[in-house]
Amino acid sequence: MNFPLTIPDISLWLAVTAIILLITSELLYSSAAFSAKIQLDRNLLRLLAIGCGLGFMLTVLIRFAGLA
Repeated sequence: MNFPLTIPDISLWLAVTAIILLITSELLYSSAAFSAKIQLDRNLLRLLAIGCGLGFMLTVLIRFAGLA
């Protein structure tokens, strides 16, 4: 059984997700009036974005090391 996603697919998905989460967390930090209306944990968003970014870097290292 083949896994339908390849390492480059996962890498792209992680990169886009990290960018979206970082932009969202920065927009929430910049607008106090908007962030008061939404009950999101900004620190959790930032940690998730950093985690996705680290996952992206891991997939890039796997690709360059020739493991995939």
